[in-house]
Parts: sequence; structure tokens; C-alpha cells
Amino acid sequence: MITKHLLKYVLFIFVAGSLSSCSNDVSLQALDDDAIVLAFGDSLTYGTGTSMDKAYPAILQLLIDRKVINAGVPGEISAHGLKRLPRLLQKHRPALIIICHGGNDILRKLDLSKTRDNLQQMINLAKQSNTQVVLIGVPEFGLFLNAQPMYRELADKNQLVIENTVLADIIGNNSLKTDHIHPNTAGYQILAEKISLLLSSAGAIR
Repeated sequence: MITKHLLKYVLFIFVAGSLSSCSNDVSLQALDDDAIVLAFGDSLTYGTGTSMDKAYPAILQLLIDRKVINAGVPGEISAHGLKRLPRLLQKHRPALIIICHGGNDILRKLDLSKTRDNLQQMINLAKQSNTQVVLIGVPEFGLFLNAQPMYRELADKNQLVIENTVLADIIGNNSLKTDHIHPNTAGYQILAEKISLLLSSAGAIR
């Protein structure tokens, strides 16, 4: 079990590198106090490996003092996520969406050109709904854990705020995960901390 002291140390190490991991200069509009944030993705958003109240959306809600909806579906591929997204945007009218999707496409070795197109369509849907977008890069699961290049390409093309290293850092650390792809409670805490800092540095939280 990770002690409280060790967890604080690990959080410091990971959060200290946040500004360098989001190397773009894109800004976000400040979120109103009653703004809704939609955390959209698969098991990494749902919180597989911990309890729902310790998943990153629940922790992020506490950190940014805004409602954060956990819209993660374990095992979902991006094509299915794309079909699910319009209803969520219409129902919740989020001011901001955090897209962390595509990991199952990578794991199943699906055609990533289609994955990239699905993610682009998700971005388009959000923009059409006047919803700001933050992108989370998912790593290629292998010997070298780096975010799949399509995430940076999409962020650059669409001028999006992106967190492109935190998942690779977490998944590369055995003390922060429950299996080879899912963080544990400490890992999700770090993910939430990094996203919170990213939102703050981009101007969404003041």
C-alpha cells in the first residue's frame, strides 16, 4: 500500500512536469462556476482499477469545483464512442469536454486512420455544440510508452489543449497501476491533478 507521504512525493514529481507536457500555447475560456465538464472516454475515464469516487472525473470535480460527468465506458472503441457522443452533448450541454479515447482501438490493433477520423469527428461535434475540447493522449502499449502520434497531430490541427504524457508516465510506473493498462487509485489521482493544472494554466480555471 502506498503511504500518504509517498503519494504526496509521487504527486509532486508528476505535477511538477505538467507545464512541459502540455507544450502548446492554446488557451481556454474561463469556465463559469456552474459550468459542466464532460469526461468522455473508455475504461481510463470510467475508472477501471479503482472505485467510482476515486476515478479521475470524481477527483477532478473536487479539484476544479465544477461538475464533472463521468462518461466513460469500459472496452469501448472509438467508433462506438462517436455514436454515443451526440446524445451526451445534447443532454448535458457541457462547456468543456475532455476526450480520452482510442485506447481500445490501439490495443485491438484496429486501423488507426479510422480511429483518428473518429476522434476528429468527436472534436467537430463538440465544436458544433460550442463545447471547448481538451485532448488526452493515450500511449501505444509496448516497450516504449509514448502517446500515439495521432493525438498530437489532432491537437495541432485543431488548436486544442492537450495533455500528452501523463498516461504514459502512469502506465510506465508499476506502483501506479492495477494491471498493464489501468491506473490504480494513486494513478488516477495523478491524472486528475495533471488535468486540473492543465485547465488552470490554459485559463479555464481561475
